[in-house]
Amino acid sequence: MPRILIVEDEDKLRRALARGLGDEGYDVVTAEDGELGLAYAKEEAFDCLILDIMLPGCDGISILDQLRSEGNETPILMLSARGEIEDRVKGLDLGADDYLAKPFAWSELLARVRACVRRSRAGEASLVKAGRIELDRLHRRLTHGSQQVELTIRECELLDFLMRRRGQAVSRDELAREVWHDRDTVLTNVIDVFINQLRKKLEKAGIAGAIQTVRGVGYALQD
Repeated sequence: MPRILIVEDEDKLRRALARGLGDEGYDVVTAEDGELGLAYAKEEAFDCLILDIMLPGCDGISILDQLRSEGNETPILMLSARGEIEDRVKGLDLGADDYLAKPFAWSELLARVRACVRRSRAGEASLVKAGRIELDRLHRRLTHGSQQVELTIRECELLDFLMRRRGQAVSRDELAREVWHDRDTVLTNVIDVFINQLRKKLEKAGIAGAIQTVRGVGYALQD
C-alpha cells in the first residue's frame, strides 16, 4: 500500500485530504506543522509527500531544501494558496516533483499523487512472484516453469495488481481505479474482457484457474 505524508496546517483541508486518499487505498500520515512533518519525512519511508508551502514552525520550501540536501529523493508535491510563479520556480529549482495551486480539483490532485507514486516505485525490481506465477513487468512476460507468455501493457498491469493482492478479493471498481485510473466510467464489461484474456494466457502458461470469480465482489488471484 503506497504511503503518503500530508504536511498541511489547514485543519479542514488536511482532514479532507487524509480521508479522500485513505478511501483511495493509500496509507496516510498527517502533520499539522513543518517541524513535525520534517521529522516524519526523515524518520519514515513514504512514496509521496504532499507539502504545503506556508506552514508554522518550518515552511515547506525549507523542508524541501533540507530533505533534498540530505539526499532524500521522495517525490514531493507542493501546495500553495498563493499560486505565485516565484513560489513554483523556487520549489521546482530545489527539487520538488510537482506543484499544485489552491484551490485545486480533486481529480487533478489524485492524478499528480499517482504520478509521484509511480516515480517513487520506478526503481523497484521488475520481477514479481506470487505462487507459481512469475511476472517480468519490464518486458511484460509471464513465466511458469519453461513456459513464457507475452502480455499487453494492460494485461501486465492487471496481473501485477492481482499478484500484489494475492488471496484478496478485489472489486471491479477497485480495478477500474487502480489499473485503469478511472473513477467515473463504467468499465465492468471492459474489465471482464481483460480478465478473460488474462485467464487464457495463464492457462497457456500452464496455470489454469488462478483467477477466481468472487460472487458479489469481483476477482481474486488464488494461485
